[in-house]
Amino acid sequence: MTSWFLLLLGLATYLMVQRSVANITRTPVWLLWLVLMTPALILSGWTIRYGTQPPPPAALIIWPSIICLLLYWLLFQWGRRAPKDPQTEPPAIEPQSAIHPTAEAVTVRPIEPTEETQLRNCFPWSVYYIQNIEYRPQAVVCRGQIRTTPTKAYQQIKANIEAQFGDRFLLIFQEGFNGKPFFVLVPNAQAAKNANATKPERLTRPGLALFLLFATLLTTTFVGSTLAGFQPQEFVSQPSILLQGLPYALGLMTILGIHELGHYMTARHYKIRTTLPYFIPLPFFLGTFGAFIQMRSPIPNRKALFDVSIAGPIAGFVITLPFLIWGLANSEVVPMTDQTALLNPEALNPKYSILLALLAKLALGSELTAQSAINLHPIAIAGFLGLIVTALNLMPVGQLDGGHIVHAMFGQRTAMVIGQISRLLLLLLSLVQSGFFIWAIILLFIPLIDEPALNDVTELDNGRDILGLMAMALLVIIVLPVPQAIANFLQM
Repeated sequence: MTSWFLLLLGLATYLMVQRSVANITRTPVWLLWLVLMTPALILSGWTIRYGTQPPPPAALIIWPSIICLLLYWLLFQWGRRAPKDPQTEPPAIEPQSAIHPTAEAVTVRPIEPTEETQLRNCFPWSVYYIQNIEYRPQAVVCRGQIRTTPTKAYQQIKANIEAQFGDRFLLIFQEGFNGKPFFVLVPNAQAAKNANATKPERLTRPGLALFLLFATLLTTTFVGSTLAGFQPQEFVSQPSILLQGLPYALGLMTILGIHELGHYMTARHYKIRTTLPYFIPLPFFLGTFGAFIQMRSPIPNRKALFDVSIAGPIAGFVITLPFLIWGLANSEVVPMTDQTALLNPEALNPKYSILLALLAKLALGSELTAQSAINLHPIAIAGFLGLIVTALNLMPVGQLDGGHIVHAMFGQRTAMVIGQISRLLLLLLSLVQSGFFIWAIILLFIPLIDEPALNDVTELDNGRDILGLMAMALLVIIVLPVPQAIANFLQM
């Protein structure tokens, strides 16, 4: 296992754990990440000690994997928060984000008997014929029959609830597993905070964001210098060689930053309260664990959920393309050897990805043949990482961006089915490309259910459905290897 693979695997594993389970378990993310990475670290230690010959014993692969997966499950369950069933126990929606949930629970003040009549009056029979009201510790569930379009029903009843109860509740419109939409009233935590606060909450900390930006620039520059072939001990005698890491650092940070800015700007467009993007510096691996934003108010509808979720991967991919094409054009074509692989920047085999092969052929032309691999330029390494990050985020599972996209397109029930199928398909693909095996295992631990939007029933328009399908097609051409027919056509 190459150090490059370990670096990429560590980044991907941390991002997936952070985005998928951080909000549903109290177990620290770093501990879950360390448990998942232990088998890879053990194999890396074997390789460093003994090399590729002799091969590691099967027990060294099988038993650590089984033990660590069981330990991961135990740690996850040990810290798990109370589960929420959208059909039998509607979730208490708190100010949180489809990108990075961060809310605190607020106790619901029960509706008094005298207020139930007011509540029923908020549901006109011609809009939503209410049949029964259920009182939960964190929600009031109103079930009945919808008599008009979902958009009109939500807007009318939301206006009625606000007229009767002010900003005391948030109104959620969700589809149950039986296909029938229902309304849920949950406490408006932000209104409670504003009422008790002596001064407005500070959402953004520009000083902190700038400090993390500068720190990440330093760590990625350091890692970029090591990827360029310099040893850490050389930096003391020749500090100027750190500048050799700047192309990699600036390329990678630009791609990650634009990805998060896509989420940030779209969230601001929908007036969703959100923080600035924060980078996570790290003096090893790839120099950073990426960047993130925190949104502190709920997503209003599936249209906003779709736009916020897809904006990041699209923005990141658009900026990745010029970096990757320029980097490939300035990369060196080398003979294919036993060390050639998808995750080896010194001898990368582009045929393991349809899109990468097309871009490599476009950039290198006739230089790239069936017997060629690529020694990546530092900018190409950053672009290649941008491609991997785009693919990981577009995986249509749970709380990943792709999971939110299919949720917005098809609803939560269908999105769960798509997520389960995607898990199995990636597991099958890992039999062909072993580099995907750990990612396939990680996807098995990502919950399929994500938090709904306030209006989680109104469907998307055709334009957004087409854009979502194009995003899934982009995922496919990134992760699938080149078919022989295309390879013959490209003469590679």
